[in-house]
Amino acid sequence: MNGSLRWRLLAGTLAWVGLTLAVAGWGLSALFRDHITQQWQAQLTLQLDQLSGAVDWTDGQLALGPLPETRFAQPLSGWYWQVDRLGQAPRAGVARSRSLWDEVLALPAVAAPGDALLHLRDAQGHALLGVTRALQLPEDDAPPLRLTVAADETLIAEPMARFARLLWAALAVLALGLLLAVWLQLRLALAPLAQLRVQLARVRAGEAAQLQGRFVREVMPLVEEFNHVLGENADMVRRARAQAGNLAHAVNTPLTILANAAAQQDTALARLVREQAESARRQIDWHLARARAAAAVRATGLATPVLAPLAALLRTMARLHGDRRVAFTLAADAREGRFRGEAQDLYEMLGNLIDNAGKWARAQVLVDVRPEGGMLVFTIDDDGPGIPEAEREAMFARGVQRSDTHGGAGLGLDITRTLAQTYGGSVEAQASPLGGLRMRLRLPASAGEPAPRKA
Repeated sequence: MNGSLRWRLLAGTLAWVGLTLAVAGWGLSALFRDHITQQWQAQLTLQLDQLSGAVDWTDGQLALGPLPETRFAQPLSGWYWQVDRLGQAPRAGVARSRSLWDEVLALPAVAAPGDALLHLRDAQGHALLGVTRALQLPEDDAPPLRLTVAADETLIAEPMARFARLLWAALAVLALGLLLAVWLQLRLALAPLAQLRVQLARVRAGEAAQLQGRFVREVMPLVEEFNHVLGENADMVRRARAQAGNLAHAVNTPLTILANAAAQQDTALARLVREQAESARRQIDWHLARARAAAAVRATGLATPVLAPLAALLRTMARLHGDRRVAFTLAADAREGRFRGEAQDLYEMLGNLIDNAGKWARAQVLVDVRPEGGMLVFTIDDDGPGIPEAEREAMFARGVQRSDTHGGAGLGLDITRTLAQTYGGSVEAQASPLGGLRMRLRLPASAGEPAPRKA
């Protein structure tokens, strides 16, 4: 939860909604309980008033008129009345409702002045809510009386229980509705962040150079600042690459002049100058390749298609090795893909490998490319003499040449491996099905649509 803004907001909202609904449910239940209690107390007081009006003292006897409430006549109906002499304990001879049957309400010995609310229990232990009143009739011989009306509290508890069930069911439905509303609100509120994440992924995969699309007003400043940083980063990479190229050109020019001047003489000093100039040129080329690749790796929005450069390189190599009639062929089932890097670096790596294969091939060089686990795998096969397995790793060392008869400075394979490793890839030599050497180059692929098969 600490790592998710969505779950933080959802948990906080749900906790507040749950607390609010719980307090609301408790408050409404308490208000309804008080309302029901007051209603029952008012109804009991009404029945007590009717009982007071029905009581009469005639010839030393208590007489009762008819009462409209029929439940007083039903045994154990839950509605009871009782008339006692004030100051005396209730006894069997006291007037009482038929609903009490053989029972007598146990009342306190001292009656409070006015109407008083009582909590009683009948003989079965049922809780009763009662109202009692002291009454003095106008007859001279009439004793002070205590009138009591009581009702079973179960009659109060049942509507309260029904209300509680309905209330909590309604609150549960309300909670579900609020939960759905909160979820939808969070989904809509965080949708711009999801869109931003998609656009960042496109930039990282090389599908776009900057964040694109329409964003909400609150997110737009972040998008603009990020695009500004991406633009500055791209400019910085371009300047770094240009400065490295300018430096290499500036150093190569005097080295070329020195090498040409030394080539006109055959002295020991001239040979030393030629060797050191060539060594310095190789060092410049090697470090320039590393600097260019490192700058490209830090750039964003790079995505270079691979089939077009491969086809162009094969045509170039066919012309370069035309005197030897070597056939440079692209595999019929080669797959299109996009290299997450600079086109110039792709040309240099593939050019070095294909040129090296062309130098040693007898009649054929076959090139293939396939996507494999987020990488592009290039294979360059030749039908030349090959190389023993024990010597394959040494051929990538700087300055090492397989043979002096094929020319070169022994730097191409080293530059290719350096560039591949800088991009997070690799290059290795294997035995070729054609009988010669296979160079297997792995480079990172740019994410995007699945590559179609080459027609």
